[in-house]
Amino acid sequence: MDIRSLENIGFDALFEGFSRAFSDYEIHFDKSEVQSMLTRRGYVPKFSFAAFDNGKIVAFTLNGIGMFNGTPTAYDTGTGTVKEYRGCGLAGEIFRYSLPYLKEAGIGQYLLEVLQNNHKAITLYRRMQFDTTREFDCFKQSIADIDNIHSAEHCVNLKIKLIDTDTVNQAQSFCDFDPSWQNSIESIERGISRLACIGAFDLDGLAGFIVFDRNSGDLAQIAVKQKCRRQGVASRLLSEAIKQMCTDFVKVINVPSDNLSLPAFLKSKNIPLMNKQFEMSKDLTQP
Repeated sequence: MDIRSLENIGFDALFEGFSRAFSDYEIHFDKSEVQSMLTRRGYVPKFSFAAFDNGKIVAFTLNGIGMFNGTPTAYDTGTGTVKEYRGCGLAGEIFRYSLPYLKEAGIGQYLLEVLQNNHKAITLYRRMQFDTTREFDCFKQSIADIDNIHSAEHCVNLKIKLIDTDTVNQAQSFCDFDPSWQNSIESIERGISRLACIGAFDLDGLAGFIVFDRNSGDLAQIAVKQKCRRQGVASRLLSEAIKQMCTDFVKVINVPSDNLSLPAFLKSKNIPLMNKQFEMSKDLTQP
């Protein structure tokens, strides 16, 4: 068994390892979903690493590379281990192996998210000197159970149209919090081929916007200008997104737990809490 970079590993081999690692999970992914996820999260094969046994991937950490809060950052896009190889400490070995390469490339911090009920992983990360930076709430609901019809009907004077990523970038001031890596403007720009961006316009211009993935049900961003709130703008945007979804559900991940406005809106639509995550980071500039 050896650990090495994924720089010269084709996607088919990577997807085979990915599928084997998550074969006993409830959620299964097809190739297009994994490709979209890796693109949006900034996956860089050169700085991603895996353990191989007889030439087959048996454990891996796929790293996204980019800027986060002004710091060059590596982001854990996906970590997995094939069932038969779990409990051997491979995830920790792969991470330790990657550190010199990340530091040499000028990466200043390592960022990840972990479910709060995954106590084993959290213990491992804390042992590796990761600190919890934020707590996130994640929401999900079947479209049939979302309560949005009546509230969207009274906001008919808005003009709804597609917008580009430049407009979304300029409207980041509408947001009440800094988005997580997966929902950042950089992530949206990377994955724009699979995303839809819709703006709601009143007489004064852009009043709000929504960014979503029709194929995954993921609602990446929804925000309304402060003075336009409680006027049905967000409800109208959600309604437009729901009409275009190819899934039978909507999910909203990584809302900071100390944020009040977005959870209140989601609750009013009967979109309940699904799970909670920690955002954790490790400073790579220290010895």
